Formats: sequence, structure tokens, C-alpha cells
Amino acid sequence: MNSPHHKIILAGDIGGTKTLLQLAEIGNKVLAERRFDSHAYASLNEIVAEFLREGAAHHVAGACFGVAGPVEGGSAKITNLPWQIEATAISAQFGIPQVALINDFQAVAYGIEALESHDLATLQAGEPLHHGVRAVIGAGTGLGEGFMVWQESHYEALPSEGSHADFAPADALQIELLRYLSRKYGHVSCERLVSGPGLVDIFEFLHNREAIDVSSALRVAMETGDPSAAISRFALEDSDRLAVQALDLFVRIYGAEAGNLALKVLARGGVYVAGGIAPNIMGKLKDGSFLRAFSDKGRFAGLLGAIPVHVVLNPKVGLMGAARVAERMTK
Repeated sequence: MNSPHHKIILAGDIGGTKTLLQLAEIGNKVLAERRFDSHAYASLNEIVAEFLREGAAHHVAGACFGVAGPVEGGSAKITNLPWQIEATAISAQFGIPQVALINDFQAVAYGIEALESHDLATLQAGEPLHHGVRAVIGAGTGLGEGFMVWQESHYEALPSEGSHADFAPADALQIELLRYLSRKYGHVSCERLVSGPGLVDIFEFLHNREAIDVSSALRVAMETGDPSAAISRFALEDSDRLAVQALDLFVRIYGAEAGNLALKVLARGGVYVAGGIAPNIMGKLKDGSFLRAFSDKGRFAGLLGAIPVHVVLNPKVGLMGAARVAERMTK
């Protein structure tokens, strides 16, 4: 049994591609940590069981999981996995007194306060408002969004499913893209474009439209590995003309949606770009196209130009945020 000074918490970052779990003592001493391939398991409970077997000597006082999907009443359905997660079921199966489920970008938002300067890359310094609202956005397997408001001593993170709102094309090319994706999906959300699968769809749209030959090396890379990562790599290396065009369009749409979120919540405290894709395309994010689309809001361009924009480089920010919530629960 843990003493009051050595309580053990379990934190999790649950995504469509990977699941990260961590056991830690309150005070951030990490006891165990492991990455799991989400698709290799039938449920989160199965992963937790395997992880806790490795740390069987620890009694867990509280747990928090950031999950990639909406959470309601202690229940969550993962957007890109056939999982239904129930906080009460986890509590009962593993004897954990307190279990919380929060949206994955709530977890990212809570983790922002735990970051250090080297965990961030600044695209726009802006003019941050002390204790101003902060926004988080991040593309990976899907697109996450959230925001934070100051509450006396810390930022309180609030969930959002804004990435599933309608995609708003900004020019004639993007209108064509919307029509192309409407035929494929019906409803076209922002996530359909600003995500790994979205980059692939943008690439295929341009391929059909431009009739540009794709290098055989890129096709092989797309077929044998992560196709979105292959497109990004070939674009950044300037090794394929179509990949360059696809990543450019992707980044412009990404910047525009980040600006939309900043306007909706008046994120004068800053916008934090998280997720798995951004750190891998820093060269493109820094060329100005992201920020031009971010600020291209007509009469409100000046306001957007004053909002700080940072890229989160630490891939464990969601796990760090879930751990902070678990700590607060058990103190």
C-alpha cells in the first residue's frame, strides 16, 4: 500500500495509432513507461492489464487517460478505433479508486504547463496576454483541438470536437478539393484534410487534377510504409514535385484552421500546435505559409498577428497532462 507521500498514479495517452502508459509517484518520479500499438489490442483494458502485470508491486491510487474521442459520463468511444472505454470498468477490474477519462487534447492542454522552453519552437512571438486563453491544435492520425482558461492558480482545459466542424475552403483550388472529398466522404470536416490520411487525400486529389507523374521511389515508400510520412519526407527533400505541392496545400489548410480556432476562443495566451505531424515538418512550418494562412482573416488579421504561435516538440505532452490530472485527483 502506498503511503500518502508515495502515492502511485497511472497516466495514459490513448490514440488511434499508439497508446502510451506511465506509472509514476506523485512528484513526477516515473516508475514505468511503455508504448503499445493500439491496433494490436482489442481494448484499453487489455493493454492496462499487460502494463500493470509488469508493475504488480504497485497499488495505483488514481488514473487518468487522455482518449482520442468524445468523453461523456465516464465513457468514451475512440474515433479511430473500435474501442469503448468505461472508467467504472477500469476501476473495478484493476482496483483503482479514482479513474478519469478526458479528451486527448484536454490532456495535451494540461501538459502545456509542464513543458520547458526546449519543448517548444516559436513560429510567432506575438504579444501574449497574461493568463489569456490558450488554444491547442494538433494533427496526427486525426485532428485534435482544445482550449484552456485560467482558473485562479492554473489553466483549466476544456474539450472540443471542433476538428469535425465543416472544412471552409479559402480559394478556388480548395473549393475543388472540397468537391472532390465531398464525393468521397459526403460531409467534409477539417479532420478529413488536416491529418495523416488527409495529406494522402490531398496528394491523390492533386495527382488526379494535375496529371503529374509520381516518382517510383515515392510510390514504393507510400506502399511499404506510412504514406503520409513518405509524402512529407519527399516534399521536405524536394524529391517529388507532387509531394511538394501536397504538403504546401496541407500546411496552408492547417494554418487556416489554427487561425479559425484562435478566433473562436480569442486565444490571446497563445496557440500551441501539437500532434505527431508538426515536429516532423518544421522546415515547412517555418517558411511562412502556415502563418500567412493563420492570419489571413480579413479585418482580424491584426489580431491574429498578435497571437503567439508555438509548436510542441515533446511527443509526451498528452501523457504529461494526464499525469497532472491524476495527481490532482489523488492529492
